Amino acid sequence: MDHFPIFLSTKGQRIVLSGGGDAALAKLRLLMKSEAKISVYAPAPAPELVQWADADRLTLHTRALQLGDVLCAKLFYAADEDDVEDARTATIARAEGALVNIVDNLHDSAFITPAIVDRDPVTIAIGTEGAAPVLARAIKADLEERLPTTLGTLARIGKGFRKMADALPFGRPRRDFWRDYYFNAGPRAVADGEAAVGAALDGLLSDHVTRAARPGHVAFVGGGPGDPELLTLKARRALDEADVVIYDRLISPEILELARREAQMIDVGKEGFGPSTPQETINDLLVEHAQSGAQVVRLKSGDATVFGRLDEEIDAVDAHNIGWHIVPGITSASAAVAAIGQSLTKRGRNASVRFLTGHDMKGFADHDWANLARPGEVAAIYMGKKSARFIQGRLIMHGADRTTPVTLIENASRPEQRILETTLDRLPVDLTDAEMTGPALTFYGLAPRAAALAATEILQEEMA
Repeated sequence: MDHFPIFLSTKGQRIVLSGGGDAALAKLRLLMKSEAKISVYAPAPAPELVQWADADRLTLHTRALQLGDVLCAKLFYAADEDDVEDARTATIARAEGALVNIVDNLHDSAFITPAIVDRDPVTIAIGTEGAAPVLARAIKADLEERLPTTLGTLARIGKGFRKMADALPFGRPRRDFWRDYYFNAGPRAVADGEAAVGAALDGLLSDHVTRAARPGHVAFVGGGPGDPELLTLKARRALDEADVVIYDRLISPEILELARREAQMIDVGKEGFGPSTPQETINDLLVEHAQSGAQVVRLKSGDATVFGRLDEEIDAVDAHNIGWHIVPGITSASAAVAAIGQSLTKRGRNASVRFLTGHDMKGFADHDWANLARPGEVAAIYMGKKSARFIQGRLIMHGADRTTPVTLIENASRPEQRILETTLDRLPVDLTDAEMTGPALTFYGLAPRAAALAATEILQEEMA
């Protein structure tokens, strides 16, 4: 992030612009929405600019900018659409203490003006750091369609009510109150006018003042295989409401970014055959934070119900009478099999599929290898890289065909996804040669389709 987004207070502040053509008009249409004192310097101003000056919306000087014209200004826009003149005026502005923006010159600008969705006092700024203005405009158009025009009315009324809402305890009680207002009571009342909205706010505040504090709760949330677009809407909602997020090692940074900025983030990562947070510690953290009244999200990679030690954690919160619910997610097997263009079951091949975990070697030893070794069987093996030679030996010992296809998908669904196509006979050797360091899922009995391999290769070339 080269440009840090902030909202600058402009009320009563001075903003200066040099230029009188199309570029100047475009900037001024946005600047005049603020409460700043705007001064424009233009030897040959456009008629529209003159009209704005006549209407007292800005102060127009029909001459070129000179030394002393930018003193005490917060912002300066060089919009003469002439490189030499823009450089001259920008030099004056910098010397006189203003932040400078030169239209269509990102390199020499101290700040940029984003695309804006205006639902005053709600303002959404969209910036691409000059890389893709067309994309910023497309996002703006999409948001304009999504956000109701009444949103500004609700925000304006709510802004005037904020001091009264201070009667509620700080933190979650206030957040719950405002959530009810903006997403339930307010939208229902706004159709009947601003008076109805005010009455709804009064009633809602009375209800929340007398309402008992919301008890702590744990949501066991499946975070999916890593691609944030594969996160469910229900999981997104849970992250948005969480006071505390206790997350696994394989949760991608992009998904963690979706949590509330104020949420406490606790890493309890476990690594197969490596450093791990003890399960008892995780259980204690869930209980501790939920008992304090926090809304806790226990964020697990994939689906929380598949090899996620979910029952142990539910038992821990149950033992303390803490409420909980499960939000299912897309398991890694589903993402990985999609990546190779196959299905987990196929008529005439296999009517069932086994999900195994290579992390539990004791459980592996007791598995029904004879049935799995039969032709046409399919298994999805989680965390199976370090147990690859053990898997190979057990299957061959029970009569499996050495040419049975085996496919490993590393970082399934993520940009750095890789696919390794091999056979049971060559599995340990090919896996060693591939030097896979990320989480990988192994499919026994499935080979990738050629089109899926080609798509992955194209993606890798684009990332290189």
